[in-house]
Amino acid sequence: MAAKDRKQLVAEYKERPVSGGVFSIRNTVTGKQLIDCAVDLAGSRNRFEFSRQTGSAVTLKLQADWKRLGGDSFEFLILEELKQGENQTAGEFKEDLKALKALWLEKFSAEELY
Repeated sequence: MAAKDRKQLVAEYKERPVSGGVFSIRNTVTGKQLIDCAVDLAGSRNRFEFSRQTGSAVTLKLQADWKRLGGDSFEFLILEELKQGENQTAGEFKEDLKALKALWLEKFSAEELY
């Protein structure tokens, strides 16, 4: 690949719209959920799918149920999507996502969450 083509691809990647948000990994057997946020929802979904294919839990919080019930007993759900503002820094965007996650966590009782 020519250096010019590579530079153009990198520039296009950096200029792409960033779409983060709050997601849930829900245990379809027990109904318990892990609520989290990410700057890159597509990347989080990809990690989840990779974990299902390899049989490894996405996070330690899910490991016991994942091992007992298998990855097919979990689903990835996007709860709310948020696009990064043009003038918003990466740090500001992360803080907004954390605040959005906190709002979602208030909707569930402790027994419903991992």
